Amino acid sequence: MIDLLSAEIAEITGGRLTSSASADTSVLGVDTDSRACEAGWLFVAKPGESSDGHHFIDAALRQGAVLALAERETLAQDGTVHPAIIVPDAVIAMGQIAAAIVERLKASNGLRVVGITGSAGKTTTKDLLAALLGELGQTVAPVGSYNGEVGVPLTVFRATAETKYLVVEMGATGIGHITYLTDMVHPEVGVVLGVGSAHAGEFGGIENIAKAKGEMVEALPATGLAALNNDDNLVAAMHPRTVAPVLRFGVQRTAGDAAGVWARDLDVDANGHPVFTLVAADATEHTVTSGLIGRHHVANILAAAAVAEYLGLAPAKIAATLQGLGPASRWRMERLERADGVSIINDAYNANPDSMRAALRTLAELGLPDAQGNARRTWAVLGEMLELGEDSRHEHDMLGRIAVRMNIKKLLVVGRGAKLAYNSAVLEGSWGDEAYYAEDAKAAARILNENLLPGDIVLFKSSNGAGLRHLGDQIAGTNNGAPAAKEGTAL
Repeated sequence: MIDLLSAEIAEITGGRLTSSASADTSVLGVDTDSRACEAGWLFVAKPGESSDGHHFIDAALRQGAVLALAERETLAQDGTVHPAIIVPDAVIAMGQIAAAIVERLKASNGLRVVGITGSAGKTTTKDLLAALLGELGQTVAPVGSYNGEVGVPLTVFRATAETKYLVVEMGATGIGHITYLTDMVHPEVGVVLGVGSAHAGEFGGIENIAKAKGEMVEALPATGLAALNNDDNLVAAMHPRTVAPVLRFGVQRTAGDAAGVWARDLDVDANGHPVFTLVAADATEHTVTSGLIGRHHVANILAAAAVAEYLGLAPAKIAATLQGLGPASRWRMERLERADGVSIINDAYNANPDSMRAALRTLAELGLPDAQGNARRTWAVLGEMLELGEDSRHEHDMLGRIAVRMNIKKLLVVGRGAKLAYNSAVLEGSWGDEAYYAEDAKAAARILNENLLPGDIVLFKSSNGAGLRHLGDQIAGTNNGAPAAKEGTAL
């Protein structure tokens, strides 16, 4: 983080220094987690759903924090007032500080900001883009899935005076949320990956999701770039909503769309890795074999390639960097191999109907016979897709039917919220031991431990709140996974 004085932060936020806070205290970092604070940091005492950050100011100060950003004055055990800046809303104040930092870095260092949104693939795309832009200069991108009103400022706070590129993942749970984030960082480049049906209940329909995602391109300057997924009709239709030039990417190339970044001759290899010819914006062609699993990741790869080329990275270097590049964040089609030959694909950080179908399609492809006619037995361990609103019953019903139609050999549905998927699979024709239902992860683990055989390949897929990512780690034999992100995952 660039150094800021406490008086500067008070001016930026319109806050008031407490009597124990010095105006010339230098702030070297910011966090909302008292345990993560270091010497010279500012602790943001934001209220939470289950706890109040004001109760952890003493703990943050013990860790080395020199100041708190708080909504009320608090006292130490000896009765003295904690050194703090008092603001009406700590989260809004975080955004104000982040906005000031971005503005200063643009003025002093020519910082270039990229915003990424979409119903799925944001985290994978930002990881890929961070790897590519790292070839050009110091790049800061979110940790995990920091993509909301708390996560975006936390990402900005990691930028330094040497940072050249800032990649910002932007999620939303309603109209206006993307605008709030773009007003904070003012991206030069905006990427829209897709409009899915996740969170449709919160948004009031898929049309409102498209409206919310389009706020990204509406925020772009005429000197910037809107990178739009041409394979998603709702995204492709956002073209008139931006004054920025549009660069399309995708597999489907419609008439008049010669200019863009495209994947030609797309296939997947025996391990599920996409193999394709990358057609760059400059029309050069490059063969890429990705380290990601599933053909649905091609849109993410193309988006990252399009932005990197626009920002100055040569297409040949883009292709070389992408070659074999796998996931950098946990629980996104993360593949782990057990000593007994069982393969685990843990994709249980987020789920919606579109990403469920894509993951099941990938699992089905991995279960196809090889050149010698040998096929691996496939397991789909599926949990609830949350926040679907009135579509939830229909989508879970369809999920079980799709698993059967894709010829997944074994289906294990976990949790009452997803039980309709088990019921529909049985109705679709899965009998006996082809379909299982478990009330919770403990029961699911027992079923898997009793039935998995060497050579099986097991997909774990659910929304984050369903917790199947931890079951996947348990079955894989890795129980040291990183904790979930500090903020909830937004669409």
